[in-house]
Amino acid sequence: MNRKILLAGACWALLTACAAAPALRTSTPPAPEPTTAADARVAEVWISEPVPGDELDSVAAWPTEDGQVWLIATAKSTHRLVVYDADSGQRLRTVGEPGTGPGQFNRPNGIAVFGDVLFVAERDNHRVQAFRLPDFATLGDFGADVLRVPYGLWAQETGPGQLELFVTDSFMADFRTGQLPPMADLKHRVKRFRIDFDDDGDFRAEYRGDFGDIGEAGALRMVESIAGDASHDRLLIAEEDRRIGSTLRDYTLAGLYRGNSLPTFDADAEGIALWDCDGEDGYWIAVDQLTPTLFRVFDRVTLAPQGIFSGHVVSNTDGETIYASPTRRFPAGALFALHNDESLAAFDLRDVASALRLKENCVR
Repeated sequence: MNRKILLAGACWALLTACAAAPALRTSTPPAPEPTTAADARVAEVWISEPVPGDELDSVAAWPTEDGQVWLIATAKSTHRLVVYDADSGQRLRTVGEPGTGPGQFNRPNGIAVFGDVLFVAERDNHRVQAFRLPDFATLGDFGADVLRVPYGLWAQETGPGQLELFVTDSFMADFRTGQLPPMADLKHRVKRFRIDFDDDGDFRAEYRGDFGDIGEAGALRMVESIAGDASHDRLLIAEEDRRIGSTLRDYTLAGLYRGNSLPTFDADAEGIALWDCDGEDGYWIAVDQLTPTLFRVFDRVTLAPQGIFSGHVVSNTDGETIYASPTRRFPAGALFALHNDESLAAFDLRDVASALRLKENCVR
């Protein structure tokens, strides 16, 4: 079937006619020495073979029909996706190539899975592409008329055959110097799209506006990671500007800042993952991008800190994901995290729960 996407109100010419973005800074300030000690060290179950040059960024998990779980990671510098086996860390295949066409990528960053549909944000193509799993058939793309520098993605179901997709947009006044936009422009930091699927698997994407607080306490100056919890009407959005203190901002699903931010991280607040234990209870795990990486754990409901752990090896983590369902190797699920831009690593959730003395209902 010839699948296509219809974007309400979109100007398709913008996909090819928009001007190229200014060159972005290719380096970030070095991470500071950690000032926070981990409460525990948790051994990695596996670390995949490194592939220097990929610059892996974000990762999502997807269960296949034959009982496997795939980990699908974005490779920013090689402009493709990389697929791994979640139980072994074996690299299975790559998907895509550099370019601007369907199935091609230019600096892919954020990634999200909903059912058998995969969404990928491309920073330098200024769009989100959608694919049907497991064959990565291209379904279409959207957002090029409103997205400037898209990074993170999070999706929630809002009705039968319908979801809402949140996209962080980290545009700057001057990318070469890192100059921030005026405070008033930060109200455009997170874009939202309504996605409607039809019976044939085609879908329609409609831009539904943007949001971002413009007060000193709640503004999103530099954004990437975003994750949500529909059961508690919550979005956690990483504020990465270390000049004012990198942290997670607590927003509602409607895009309102609750007036609460988590404790300041030592380095960049990066990947955010929800550990859903029973639909209501559980934990948030967020990355503090250090060497070694600190994984900060918070109560799902109150956001109270529950402890910090590190691995024996994993460092400089960007993205992470939690797969809390059983797999062949991980009966209680696992946390999967990027390591040093070139590998993936796995932590058994039973080991995490034991090390930090977390609730037993999360690993039964």
